[in-house]
Amino acid sequence: MSMGDVETQTECRTAPARRLTGLTVLLYLIGFFAVVMGVNGVMVYEALSTMSGLDTDSAYQAGRMFERDIEMAKVQEARHWHVDARLTPWGDGARLDIDARDAAGWPLTGLEARATFERPTDRHLDRDIAVTATGPGHFRGNADLSAGQWDLVIELSRHGEREFRSVNRVILR
Repeated sequence: MSMGDVETQTECRTAPARRLTGLTVLLYLIGFFAVVMGVNGVMVYEALSTMSGLDTDSAYQAGRMFERDIEMAKVQEARHWHVDARLTPWGDGARLDIDARDAAGWPLTGLEARATFERPTDRHLDRDIAVTATGPGHFRGNADLSAGQWDLVIELSRHGEREFRSVNRVILR
């Protein structure tokens, strides 16, 4: 028997081909865009719930106050006051000590102090610190703060008029 004489039968069984219909394509497209829109919706919700994007309540009012703030900064600079703040660990938080001295190095008297720790990323976490005078030109307060970046805002005023303001970035570990 030669090779050409051998007759072989092979049976090939394949699954019937699925037809791609217009309805199938439509369902695939609707499903794809539903997934994309669902993920976008979740991302928008998470972004807006963690930070609103607002830095100030009224940009118009902040703009109006800008010139006044510049003038107050010039007056403050002309006084040549030296205000130092120290943070030391205290219990679960930190102790804030503020020393205020005039240009000659004498302690400033007759002032009220206010201190605020502001979170740069979330205004809802801002903390006002009760600061009391412990001596001439010296103020102290305790703060229960978590680790991270904070802006320490110190304001000194006399008879309700702000005479000094500073904002300093503080990193707590």
